[in-house]
Amino acid sequence: MKHGITICLAGAAVCALAAGCASKPIVDTYNTDMVQYEKDLAQCEQIAEQVATGEITAKSAAFGAGVGAAYGVIGGDIGAAAATGAVSGGAGGLLKSDNEKAKVTKNCLRYRGYAVLN
Repeated sequence: MKHGITICLAGAAVCALAAGCASKPIVDTYNTDMVQYEKDLAQCEQIAEQVATGEITAKSAAFGAGVGAAYGVIGGDIGAAAATGAVSGGAGGLLKSDNEKAKVTKNCLRYRGYAVLN
């Protein structure tokens, strides 16, 4: 059982690290005023900060804990399985909220007339 917890925690760490890399928009800058683009990007990123990161993460952690506890009933160690599930769910929630912020930023740039390629 401890080996499974180690694998889950390692997976959660990878998810958390990947979340920080996934959000940069790729924009076709041909004929683009880069000074204005940087201003617009900063404003769009500020708007994206309204995504409820804490709420998404907490819900994902709670769901993960529930799934982990159910698995623990079968495996015999409910507490450890629930804790592992909470960590994994929390990491997944961070990734989900980061992806949501990226989506908001990209949509904002599109609405301002930029050709967002990703």
